[in-house]
Amino acid sequence: MVTDRRQEYISPEEYLEGEKVSEIKHEYIDGEVYAMAGASDAHTTIALNLATMLLTNLRGSGCRVFMSDMKAQVHRRSRYYYPDVMVTCDVRDRDSEYSKSHSCLIIEVLSEGTEAKDRGTKFKDYRRSPSLQEYVLISQDTMNVDIFRRNEEGHWVLYSFVKGEEVEFTSVDFRCDITAIYQDVTLVEVDEVETL
Repeated sequence: MVTDRRQEYISPEEYLEGEKVSEIKHEYIDGEVYAMAGASDAHTTIALNLATMLLTNLRGSGCRVFMSDMKAQVHRRSRYYYPDVMVTCDVRDRDSEYSKSHSCLIIEVLSEGTEAKDRGTKFKDYRRSPSLQEYVLISQDTMNVDIFRRNEEGHWVLYSFVKGEEVEFTSVDFRCDITAIYQDVTLVEVDEVETL
């Protein structure tokens, strides 16, 4: 969630150096820096569940799994985000210590304050990355996973998963029951959501 906005232009180099010593994380968009707020128990648990399963599945493959402290670089250094989970299998990302620019999978756990941005601006930015094959949005309130997958023609196709289904990330050859993603998370029942 964005909580603070600076007005003056900051270069990408200034931003990257500042993030190395900052006590809080900031996202960077075209010269402006935005402070990020903390995440809920459900948000953190879902991200950790997925990162753990992906790490186990990808161990020894050459792919790397990162959580919310690693920046994703988009737009040739004009934008940096902190995705909840990110996977890169590209050797070019090994040379960059503080950001990755060739991710094949990016996962965001949705919250009320970030959902519009995650579905809108961030997705617009992320899909410009030629290496990105899947962009995943996960509800933290109900058992729902939306995967936007780039097809052979370069178009993004939505695949939605709900309770009782197996989730598949084709970019890294990973499958799991959707309940594994939500392990130890208290969810709102579907009937409760419909009456709200």
